[in-house]
Amino acid sequence: MPVMPVMPMMTEQQTVDALLGGRVRLHQPARGYRVAIDPVLLAAASPARGSERVIDLGAGTGAAALCLAIRVPGAQVVGVDADPFALALAEAGARDSGVSGRVCFRQGDVARPLPTVLREAFDHAIANPPYRPAGSGRSPADPGKAAATLEDAASLDAWARAAVSAVRPRGTVTVIHRADRLDALLAVLTGRLGQMTVFPLWPRRGRPARRVIVSGRKGSAAPIQLLPGLVLHGSDGRFTPEAEAVLRHMAPLSCAPVAA
Repeated sequence: MPVMPVMPMMTEQQTVDALLGGRVRLHQPARGYRVAIDPVLLAAASPARGSERVIDLGAGTGAAALCLAIRVPGAQVVGVDADPFALALAEAGARDSGVSGRVCFRQGDVARPLPTVLREAFDHAIANPPYRPAGSGRSPADPGKAAATLEDAASLDAWARAAVSAVRPRGTVTVIHRADRLDALLAVLTGRLGQMTVFPLWPRRGRPARRVIVSGRKGSAAPIQLLPGLVLHGSDGRFTPEAEAVLRHMAPLSCAPVAA
């Protein structure tokens, strides 16, 4: 699921690509790991509004953080990632996208406890953890791609722990992940979150979902809900009108828990 470049600008090390119909200018490596549409969908799934604070764990080059800041004028977003090169690209993207006053990035490792200043400091957390568990298949040769796709010291449980620790009581956590790891994701979130929702992302109508977005609320005991989800592509291979509305025109995804 590649991003949709609009006249990308190429340098020796990076490109500048457009998200949300050109509203976001994303700086990313020319080679190695490159952003797909998953962080755009993740940002659309967060219920953040107004001047609320959001943390993006594993922010990488900032796609989800920047999309959320553009979608929600006034939102304050902090992106955390272990890779200083990715963070430098993310900061450049924030400047180019006109949101550097509301979006900042800091280096941090999800495998370790969050600094005190980041604990229970946010209304919402979003995360796009690596999709493959440690030890599954060959690790990509590119270090950035390996970090983005393969769990290392930070297990899925560590991602869940970090996200939940970052939000205030009644805050929400929203995660996008592979559908075939839904059982593992629910296992690490159950007991930490309630009022959870599962939102499938169908590649085409009648096909099994490849991605799911799972949201939940800290401190809630409400039961889980399975939502209808979103069909991404039509029979012609193009994005459906509903997917286009999200990816280009900033329509929200209604998959987060509603405040009680």
